[in-house]
Amino acid sequence: MKKIRPTYLDLTQIKLPLPGFVSILHRISGVGMYLIGIPFGLYLFQMSLLSEQEFERFSVLADHWFVKLMFLGLLWAFLHHFCAGIRFLTLDLHMGEDLQRARGSSFAVLGVSLVLTVILGAQLW
Repeated sequence: MKKIRPTYLDLTQIKLPLPGFVSILHRISGVGMYLIGIPFGLYLFQMSLLSEQEFERFSVLADHWFVKLMFLGLLWAFLHHFCAGIRFLTLDLHMGEDLQRARGSSFAVLGVSLVLTVILGAQLW
């Protein structure tokens, strides 16, 4: 018997489960750190080491609200990527694979990464 396949799949109507949402955020945070975090961090590091005048320029730039917002976003990306990476490592070890624990660990990843971002972001600001 031939299965009837949908001809149009509305992606806005599909509800992604929480573990899938965490997985997509893990990928987005990794790409963000790679494409934005590394070049931006190396640029600021180079600026801080060139000369005393460049260090003063770096200090002024680092105090700007938009740069602090970028730091906050990169901090969240790192913390989420780290926490989700630990979750995926435990899943690779076949721990917490059942539905209830997978949802719980996904919720924990989101919660812990956001709480740590708020705590460390308060120190940054």
